[in-house]
Amino acid sequence: MLFMPPNFLLVWLFQLLSIGVLGGGIYILYEWYERELVGTSYLVAGLAMVLWSFAGRFISLPLLRRHGSDEPKFMRTKTVQRLPRPDGSILQVEFYGPEDGQPIIMSHGWGPNSTIWYYAKRQLSDRFRVIVWDLPGLGKSFRPDNNDYSIEKYARDLEAVIAIAGNQPVFLLGHSMGGMINLTFCRLFPEHLRRRVAGLILVDTTYTNPVKTCIFSGLIRKLQKPLIEPLLYLTILLSPIFWLMTWLSYFNGLLYISVELSGFTGRETRGQLNFAAFLSALGSPGVLARGTLAMFKYDETKTLARINVPVLVVCGASDIATKPVASDRMKAEIPQAKLVTINPGGHMALMEQNHQFSQAVSAFCATCKVGE
Repeated sequence: MLFMPPNFLLVWLFQLLSIGVLGGGIYILYEWYERELVGTSYLVAGLAMVLWSFAGRFISLPLLRRHGSDEPKFMRTKTVQRLPRPDGSILQVEFYGPEDGQPIIMSHGWGPNSTIWYYAKRQLSDRFRVIVWDLPGLGKSFRPDNNDYSIEKYARDLEAVIAIAGNQPVFLLGHSMGGMINLTFCRLFPEHLRRRVAGLILVDTTYTNPVKTCIFSGLIRKLQKPLIEPLLYLTILLSPIFWLMTWLSYFNGLLYISVELSGFTGRETRGQLNFAAFLSALGSPGVLARGTLAMFKYDETKTLARINVPVLVVCGASDIATKPVASDRMKAEIPQAKLVTINPGGHMALMEQNHQFSQAVSAFCATCKVGE
């Protein structure tokens, strides 16, 4: 989620601010120790800046959001298959729910891993065979040896997941970049539609380069070549340093603000905000940067009209990462599509409004006539 435009620039700013505050605090303490700065106030200020850098989250998080009754956790199952791929990556695929249940394969967005589906797994696995997988380079899936993080590569990986999903036709549910993977899958493997794929669920996603459908898209498009792409290549080159900066922004609480602004609408719980921020910090910045560069080449506009299975388009009314206008166009151009708008809801409505999201998914799957 953090590496969806324009979130990337926001993360960069907060990371630089984090380094500035920590460096400033250390400098003040050093100058106080050397007696270049005299007075207790300098000591207190330096200590406060350093302490905030490593523990600010314990102050900011309770202030930002209330505690919820059902906070997300790192829920994984022992029913797992590991799928080796020709490029050296290994997919972590997990299964929840009854073996004879209708399969739903869930592909997460770019930044977190499959544990982001905490609520969906709990709320849907009583009647569906819920199958989740970590995209290569994230979670427990290994990176590809050839550094191929293209959406086409992930669509081919998705086909391998479908192959082990059982004999029933599956529903493909994708959030954000996961939805892009589903659309690319439809272009690469149209023969699987209706025969192996019963329907699609596209959640807070887009049909084209996400720069074109995010907030401030005009400005972000102008900045893509001269600023954003060079910063992404720099992130790949200095990935360990940027990973430390990301964790620093997590500990001082600034990461919460960027996740809040880019994904939620202010109705999320304390645990949901912390969970989303922690998952964002887990991903390697180098991996995330490569995937973001791949998104700039993404365009499945022509694929929309060729999709011949039922499609549910779900969007948060206040999503800024992929604005609702993208969902409106997908609904208009996909022949058998219907649209559900979650209001209030942002890019992470699947967490913030999890019951409403699960109900929409369940109702859609129930109305599709599988196998016809």
